Amino acid sequence: MNTLLDILIVGGGPIGLACGLEAKKAGLSYLIVEKGTLTNSLFNYPLNMTFFSTADRLEIGGLPFTSIHAKPNRSEALEYYRRVADAGQLNIRLFEEVTGIAAASEEVYAISTNKKEYRARHVIIATGFYDIPNLLGVKGEELPKVRHYYYDPHYYYKQKVLVVGANNSSADVALETWRKGADVTMVVRETELGRIKYWTKPDLENRIAEGCIKAYFQSTIKEIRPDEVDIQTPDGIITLKNDYVMAMTGYQPNFAFLEKIGIRLSDDLYRHPFHDPETMETNLPRLYLAGVVCGGMETHVWFIENSREHARKIIRHMVEQEKV
Repeated sequence: MNTLLDILIVGGGPIGLACGLEAKKAGLSYLIVEKGTLTNSLFNYPLNMTFFSTADRLEIGGLPFTSIHAKPNRSEALEYYRRVADAGQLNIRLFEEVTGIAAASEEVYAISTNKKEYRARHVIIATGFYDIPNLLGVKGEELPKVRHYYYDPHYYYKQKVLVVGANNSSADVALETWRKGADVTMVVRETELGRIKYWTKPDLENRIAEGCIKAYFQSTIKEIRPDEVDIQTPDGIITLKNDYVMAMTGYQPNFAFLEKIGIRLSDDLYRHPFHDPETMETNLPRLYLAGVVCGGMETHVWFIENSREHARKIIRHMVEQEKV
């Protein structure tokens, strides 16, 4: 594509789609480039995942999201965002990864992908944070039995599963694999369970209380071996027989990519990418952030329902700048 675009949008998740819809509404030329499938992060969510949000709070572009459940599930969300892309006739390139963004001139960015190069006057980064897991940093983490992603509980039938973490993902993995016949133990760094959906937390607490799911609080993994795991507990190190370690320790944005293209990050542990919260523009002119990537390591700040507004802010700012 040799045409100069008004906007190139990096990321084909819900917020990237919302940006495309707003761009189209404003009459701007745009292209959404996604390295995986449509809404790739949602596709890689657990098979039985249920959203905390209600359907109306996941809507974008004014297209109603109807669900037969009080809270929509993964398959309903995938169906909805496919319909959004089709109904909006969005211009999307799937399975194409953006590898570089650089200024071609004072007014134009050159965007390189693994397939070709584009030119655009503005760029929106809406890449999320689900691709890079937070590592445990312990010996044996590289073993194939250690999983940072979870899909279907059936796989773990009759297996000894160790779940690391205390929040939603850990709770879902522990309960689902236990119900499908796994021997489940949880390792929780804190003194108690953390942020868990209100309909899940009592279930997990009751399973722990009755001993169906074992839990070690104020504990961490010390070492992972092919058939065992060492756990540091308040009472000392214990060794458990183990088949799989499910490290549900969270994920992070691709900070290396953000730094590579020149976006400033804060010096603290949160590594917030610099952006103006009113316009979403970064320290690079005409280059914007949208969605959960804005939170840096604070991945529990932005969600679909409170970051879909970013699309409107960005496009409004672009249009206003054209009038200056």
